Amino acid sequence: MKIQNLKSLTLIIVFAGLLAGCSPSTKILGSWKSPDAETAGYSNLFVAALIGDNFVTKKTIEDDIDELLVQKGVQAISNLELVKPGLILTNENKNQVAQEIKKSGRDGIMTIAIIDQTNETRYVPGTTSYSPMYYGGGYGRFGGYYGMYGPTTYSPGYYATDKNFYVEINLYDLATETLVWSAQSETTNPSSIDQVAKEFAYVVVDKMIKDGIIVPKTKEKK
Repeated sequence: MKIQNLKSLTLIIVFAGLLAGCSPSTKILGSWKSPDAETAGYSNLFVAALIGDNFVTKKTIEDDIDELLVQKGVQAISNLELVKPGLILTNENKNQVAQEIKKSGRDGIMTIAIIDQTNETRYVPGTTSYSPMYYGGGYGRFGGYYGMYGPTTYSPGYYATDKNFYVEINLYDLATETLVWSAQSETTNPSSIDQVAKEFAYVVVDKMIKDGIIVPKTKEKK
């Protein structure tokens, strides 16, 4: 029974290691802010995820960014239908889209685009843990224990492949249509779009606040 329990423990350790090695995470690799950016920050943004034809992924990312910005007191919208019904963003009409967004009262446009994706294989070394074993029938004494395996459990090493997605986030001043802020993020082992989109939104918006490109509006105390 004890031997079976030790085998089960070893499997649990290995499985936990696999989960830890594959857990999703998003971080900002670097950012840049133009000296021409509005010193008071931007407060009315249009958000556009430029990620191809995957409507669900696009909408999920945009909605999570919009929701978090609004929570911070920054107006945000990503639906072109609310700017001008029937307007669709294409490479050919991007100038028209910029003008229509500007007419809607926005002061900046935020774009999100995947710029690279890599697969990296790494080796996770095995681990050894001490676990004293006690057996009935005299095995708790040296004589009965001698000849059996030592009181340790070992989880073997394994190879894990990490999927990394690199995303570029740009903010353009709509009055001048110039780039005023840019950042690059890395997301490792995304599990689901819902989980990753929320984490991505928090990381990006937090960085925008720290860089002073947006300024949260605090509620007045009553």
